[in-house]
Amino acid sequence: MIQSSVLEEAEHRPWPLPRRRWFMAQTWCDLLFAHWPVKLELLRRAVPPQLPLDVYDGRAWIGVSPFRVANLRLHGTPPVPGVSWFDEVNVRTYVTIDGKPGIYFLSLDASSRLAVLSARRAYRLPYFRSHLSIEGRGPYRVAGARVSGDGPPAELDLEYAPAGERFTAAPGSLDHWLTERYCLYTLAGSAVQRAEIHHPPWPLQPATADIARNTMAEGYGIGLEGEAVLHYAARQDVVLWTTAPV
Repeated sequence: MIQSSVLEEAEHRPWPLPRRRWFMAQTWCDLLFAHWPVKLELLRRAVPPQLPLDVYDGRAWIGVSPFRVANLRLHGTPPVPGVSWFDEVNVRTYVTIDGKPGIYFLSLDASSRLAVLSARRAYRLPYFRSHLSIEGRGPYRVAGARVSGDGPPAELDLEYAPAGERFTAAPGSLDHWLTERYCLYTLAGSAVQRAEIHHPPWPLQPATADIARNTMAEGYGIGLEGEAVLHYAARQDVVLWTTAPV
């Protein structure tokens, strides 16, 4: 699939596509969504007060998602060797502003130093360099340890695999609420910024995971314990716009 062709499928979006030209395209491969419910008061301490937390049935959630990034490119340019393919794991929660539910990233770890520097500059996101690898063809093995000195220590060691038939999450379900988000929020100083995201509905599958170590949220005073809600997606083509003030 040509990444920009995802713009031809937009009926599922909760609001219209931006009229501006998109800025960046990526393909996300072999992605795991692992979500845990967390205490709202703990999460509130970790998220800037300008961002209203989103909850589902009264519970807040944190997700940890390892995946492979492929074919990252800017609008009108081809993928660049050494920059466009790398492994990533992000830690995310959910906020809503002006009726637009989106993602707030507590952290994003990548195996590419240049990708970290570029994303910090372009999107003001908390990207960190990590010794991170995702290996295998299902099950997948993730081993990562943050090496950037300006973030709290974080490690992830797990195996995951798809474990069922592909499905599209039903609107109103927890599966849909956790995954179908079409913008991200960040701050420029104290001002809230929004970046629009577009992709087809997530091609989800049930998943299994064997988690040996996960300290990805401990730097925020949050332990991720107990059974996680797990989803797998083999591939998602995505386009993103630049940030704009809310």
